[in-house]
Amino acid sequence: MAFIDYYKVLGVDKKATEAEIKKAYRKMARKHHPDLNPNDKEAERKFKALNEANEVLSNAENRKKYDAYGENWQHAEQYEQSKRQQQQYQGSRQQADFGGGGADYSDFFESMFGGRSTRGGRRTAQFKGQDFNAELHLDLKEVYTTHKRTLTINGKNIRLTIPAGVENGQVIKITGYGAAGSGGGPKGDLYITFTIDNHTAFKRDKENLYSTLDLDLYSAILGGDITVDTFDGQVKLKVAPGTQNGTKVKLKGKGFPVYKKESQFGDFYITYEIKIPTSLSEKEKELFTELSKLKTL
Repeated sequence: MAFIDYYKVLGVDKKATEAEIKKAYRKMARKHHPDLNPNDKEAERKFKALNEANEVLSNAENRKKYDAYGENWQHAEQYEQSKRQQQQYQGSRQQADFGGGGADYSDFFESMFGGRSTRGGRRTAQFKGQDFNAELHLDLKEVYTTHKRTLTINGKNIRLTIPAGVENGQVIKITGYGAAGSGGGPKGDLYITFTIDNHTAFKRDKENLYSTLDLDLYSAILGGDITVDTFDGQVKLKVAPGTQNGTKVKLKGKGFPVYKKESQFGDFYITYEIKIPTSLSEKEKELFTELSKLKTL
């Protein structure tokens, strides 16, 4: 997560043309593409770095900022504004020496950059460090309970408590785990995006779970007790006589944990899918024939 030299990532010179950058990116991207390197974490990391470098260097405006300010390129506009304000301040100080009124420049830095530092009598703007972004892949079963996980970010081990019920795509912020600030400014933050892989038979929608259950014809007609799988085990369920195909039932509190609300769970919704027998014995055929005759009486 340290500062990355985008030119080195793409293997080009700082004077490279736009066409050379594009050519280098395409060549390197093909080499490290995840489809050509399945289950290769290093290739995946390099591919992400290539995309990041290309996004900056292939954009003329972003490249100009990057060349001028390096790792602080995202703060380029703030730096430029700081320079303009400093020039105005110096001009007002010269006017003040001749009896002018100039405003105190410190107010600008305190409101714009959250403070100031002095170096050799000159005020320096404080900038917050660059934020880091990371992606954490988890299985749906892992986020059913609160658990701890250790991540290594920029050489530092960060021990996280991951609350039960975290959602796919959810982003959390860990303050102060980004890049160091400049001019004495605070560190940036770390943003972690969760990718939740679901390899279960359940469909999740926030704290609710959904499933389709095959129900045999006889249980649908006559009713009875069946055993169904929930996320944390099996439960017995009573089927009402005459249950129709597509009937939905709700098991209250048998869904997924509610995020950061201990001991609270969503509901579990089951949809019955009645299975019609496809191969009948002779005896079964006789009985169904008798039933059909009774139905027409």
